[in-house]
Amino acid sequence: MSQESTVRNPKLLEALLPVVFLVALLFYNVFYVFGDDGLSGSNQIILLLSGAVAGLVGIRIGFRWEVLLDGVVNSIQSAMPSILILLLIGSLSGTWMLSGIVPSMIYYGLQILNAKIFLVAACLICALVSIATGSSWSTIATVGVALLGIGTALGLSEGLIAGAIISGAYFGDKMSPLSDTTNLAAAVAGTDLFTHIRYMTYTTIPSFVITLIIFLILGFWGISSEGVADVDFILKSIDSKFWVTPWLFLVPAVVIFMIVKKVPALPAILAGVLLGGVFAVIFQYENILAISGENSSYFKACYIAVLKAMYGSISFETNSDLINGLLSSKGMYGMLGTVWLIISAMVFGGMMEITGMLQCITSYIIKFVKSTGSLVASTVGTCLFFNFTASDQYLAIVVPGRMYAKTFKEKNLMPENLSRTLEDSGTVTSVLIPWNTCGAAQSSVLGVATAVYWPFCFFCLLSPLVTILFAIFNIKIRKIDSNK
Repeated sequence: MSQESTVRNPKLLEALLPVVFLVALLFYNVFYVFGDDGLSGSNQIILLLSGAVAGLVGIRIGFRWEVLLDGVVNSIQSAMPSILILLLIGSLSGTWMLSGIVPSMIYYGLQILNAKIFLVAACLICALVSIATGSSWSTIATVGVALLGIGTALGLSEGLIAGAIISGAYFGDKMSPLSDTTNLAAAVAGTDLFTHIRYMTYTTIPSFVITLIIFLILGFWGISSEGVADVDFILKSIDSKFWVTPWLFLVPAVVIFMIVKKVPALPAILAGVLLGGVFAVIFQYENILAISGENSSYFKACYIAVLKAMYGSISFETNSDLINGLLSSKGMYGMLGTVWLIISAMVFGGMMEITGMLQCITSYIIKFVKSTGSLVASTVGTCLFFNFTASDQYLAIVVPGRMYAKTFKEKNLMPENLSRTLEDSGTVTSVLIPWNTCGAAQSSVLGVATAVYWPFCFFCLLSPLVTILFAIFNIKIRKIDSNK
């Protein structure tokens, strides 16, 4: 007997069971047991157990184990590009630390920026770089890491700094014609790219301006000057450990140039890793010897030190714990916990998708759509739901886009209304969820827990609210018949 003839559609309560199980255990795990340490392994186990619950429901409604396993494998396979990029970013952080690129960024940044303007400046810098590259991941892994070091040295909280960095990076990612999510949202909704980008400006610019105003207020009136680090001491400490020179900035410039020229992310980041190793060999002779522990052959020392920087932990000791924290990297090894989290999340998402439980839940939501405001709010909620359950930014754009395309058309709404809503919710909220590929990646790259930074990602929090308000008050809602 074929699989199709024995399978029935899940009922709503059946579809909700794995989600309720996941939410209840995560809530207990994070708020009553492990706290921020939940990502060390306990949350991963909960995701796997939730996937098992979804699998049991799938078997109950008629799915064979082989079909469920294929769904899980396909889900994990869809995350493989992100996993590979994440591993290379780990190596990038290592060679850029060994070569002195990140320390040099911190060194010069401390001489330009101050605590009062830092948050606004960090947000704007990341926005510009992300628009140019089309990649929030690359922006955060390069410029963002350096800005985190500068902000920490200025005495700002890690949550605030990460919030400013992520807000800027996701604004640029969302508005760049080079961004994969920007192109994806336009394609799924059925509108052209530049119409989509122009239409996004109506909700995105106000959200970003409000974000900058908040960071400006926090910078001038909300941040105490107490505890600000001795900048001169930090500069001297960096200068004593690294050969600091503007020539090192050639490496990030090359990487940004490659991404702007539409070189795929993997080879572009790999080029950054290898160039970082080359520049370490050229500029950081003493550090090469110190990390390698090899004095008989400089060639062998270079080989050992560069590989150690790529795959493992390296650090540079000073008299300050703050500086020691800034001048360290865990390399590719430091990303393995995040890879574990992503795979666990995709197991759960794959089980939910292959069994039709995600479709069941979201189809139920559509029944309550009456007005333009409720339609946009439902789309936002569905994107959030997929970011939360499927743990993948692309699924949070593609699946709701396909689900609601017909409904938007029936409501006499142009497709750019849908594409804008998908970006205002699916793209920017993915980084707020710890087990989503984006949330897991950025918390790992920056070394700041998602729970610590998400309250300060003002752009990501405001975007869904602004797009719903525009729909409720019928602001810039383009109709098919009026074509306005």
